[in-house]
Amino acid sequence: MNKITGTIITLNAEKYILRAINSLKNISDEIIVLDSKSSDLTRDIAKSAGAKVYIQEFLGDGLQKKEASNYATNNWIFSLDADEYLDQDLIDFINKTELSNASHDSFSFRRKNYCADEWIRAAGFYPDYVTRLYDKSKVNYDSRADHAAVDSKNTLKTSCHIVHTTYESMEEWVDKMNFRSSMSARQLHKDGVKPSDVRPIMRALFAFFKKLIIKGGILQGKNGFKVALTTMFNTYLKYTKLNDLYKK
Repeated sequence: MNKITGTIITLNAEKYILRAINSLKNISDEIIVLDSKSSDLTRDIAKSAGAKVYIQEFLGDGLQKKEASNYATNNWIFSLDADEYLDQDLIDFINKTELSNASHDSFSFRRKNYCADEWIRAAGFYPDYVTRLYDKSKVNYDSRADHAAVDSKNTLKTSCHIVHTTYESMEEWVDKMNFRSSMSARQLHKDGVKPSDVRPIMRALFAFFKKLIIKGGILQGKNGFKVALTTMFNTYLKYTKLNDLYKK
């Protein structure tokens, strides 16, 4: 069996953490959970499931995931979000692949994004490739506060799947958008993007147009409009929050 450490960064993830850990057990001999001071039962559930649990105040998406890899005893890391799990085709692929002879530094997988029980493929939501399996002795996550990625140019793109519970209710999705847009605003501020009263509106409208027209959401029924509208709202939030950061 490959020597792989599964890593998960968490914050109040008691709803999904057991599913994520049990999924990683199919490919990993070690699981690390790096928790950002959850106020729910996330850490207790993770410990009872056999994960090694550590606490670290949230550093941002990329730095937090990179910090989680520092606790791993293996070089090969599979980074999974708490609200994700591995599809069977991915489990089979990894268990049949000899990573010690791999000619790639990392592997990327298609992500199935679900809203409740509905697989959303509209407006660019699929195949949504994400790089999650990587050799930390060669590559690792970048330092972006939101939407961080493994910084690797030698990646094998596979057709296997990660399953992602985007949200199970609109209330949950709004909560997630609030958190993610705050992280995106921090990254924009770090990148030196200046405040603007016009940019939140213009970027939000363009995001809506891109998802609805360029990505074909208008031809994909209610899901196409749902993706376009929520993307527009998220974009408006992050640029408005950027303005707030400068006011502070």
